[in-house]
Amino acid sequence: MLACALALSGAALAADPVGVTVTAVSLQDQQEAPAAEEAPLALRAKRVLVAPGKVIEDGVVLVKRGRIVAVGADVAVPEGARVLEGEVVCAGFIDPWSDLGVDAASMGDGRTDAATRVTDALDPWGSAYARREAVAAGVLLTRAQAGTSTELGGIGAVVRNGAEGDDLVLLADANVAAAVGLAARGRAKDPFDRIGEADKLASKLAGGRDYRADWTEYETKLAEWEAAIAAKEKDLDKDFKKAQKARDKDIEDAKKKGEEHKEKEYKEDKRPRAPKYDEEKEVLARVVAGELPLVVRCEGSAELRALLAGTAEFPRLRMWIVGGTGAELVAQDLATRHIAVVVQPTPFSELDGERPEGHDLGLAARLAARGVDVLLGSGGPSRDLPLMAALAVGHGFDAQVAFHALTVGAARALDVAGEVGTVEVGKRAELLLLDGDPLTSAGRVRAAISAGRVVHETTSR
Repeated sequence: MLACALALSGAALAADPVGVTVTAVSLQDQQEAPAAEEAPLALRAKRVLVAPGKVIEDGVVLVKRGRIVAVGADVAVPEGARVLEGEVVCAGFIDPWSDLGVDAASMGDGRTDAATRVTDALDPWGSAYARREAVAAGVLLTRAQAGTSTELGGIGAVVRNGAEGDDLVLLADANVAAAVGLAARGRAKDPFDRIGEADKLASKLAGGRDYRADWTEYETKLAEWEAAIAAKEKDLDKDFKKAQKARDKDIEDAKKKGEEHKEKEYKEDKRPRAPKYDEEKEVLARVVAGELPLVVRCEGSAELRALLAGTAEFPRLRMWIVGGTGAELVAQDLATRHIAVVVQPTPFSELDGERPEGHDLGLAARLAARGVDVLLGSGGPSRDLPLMAALAVGHGFDAQVAFHALTVGAARALDVAGEVGTVEVGKRAELLLLDGDPLTSAGRVRAAISAGRVVHETTSR
């Protein structure tokens, strides 16, 4: 019953409220009005939420060419700028666990590996309606991922739900995804097999580490070889005239003796052999070196313990967990290693199957209370994410922490905090204009701005 209520509430977010006209600005509309796109956009609000805990009263956010160019209470609005007004301006929400933007076949593809790129499987047109619903709910960015339940799902991307074409992908190399235990093989699998999957993932990471070590050793030997050859060539050039005289003398002596002159064979040190290139190991090497975050779908406490133990040998690894319904039992280790957990705060019905360990609406609050960095993800249609966040807040999760999780927290986890997640000069204009505080019933989205364009707007009749 609760699941049904959630679905209905999620649909209500996208419905046309009484007395309100909802406008979705299409790509065609944008192309037909280029002059309007070039004009500056000014968002005026009673409060600008620059970042969690940082507020500007009666502020203006000025946008030009897709980026924020001014933020403050004394920002002058240039002539010809389009002005939108509301109660609150804040950064657009980010869903780090969604099913938007990827064609269904690629999402369930069991043949993916670490090098599979989700950008090859994006299907923005097939999910256009769901993306519009997400934008209307304030979720402007999502992590797209192929092979969501396979051992290695490949390289995920951060995509804009309100953009198309060249503006669609914000970051093509956002993370590498993996899944172990319950999420990877189904809940009926033997517990020892689920733990074994965590060990297998650790082994693959070790393979990536060793692969990079082999290449580093090769590059060192190659540099030494090239330096030795250069030194030898320098010596040969220096002694060329002397060597030429010696050679001429040897030829003359051979003639006098009636013998054939034999050239001295020049032997060069053997060039080091490069390791065999392996695309998957190359990607895993980047993960172990901390160049790409590792996102692991993992639920049960036993698998989480095995995962934490198996990855402890990789000090540069940046890992976060998706699901983590059993994370309370390993909360101290997660907090110590700064491993975030993406929680899906949704009611669970017995009709959905076996109830996962630790799954309830208070999980986010309990993990945060124990020092774990908590993010929030829909695990499905991103339109429901703000409602889920509100449910978590209603079950003890601090509202400011929830807002942080949906904005700058998710941006940091996905390596896009330099571009989005806060309302600061220089950042990309992925913004919301709200009728009230975020994650409250009053916080309806009045306008959504993506890539600097108004992609959703509601106006009173």
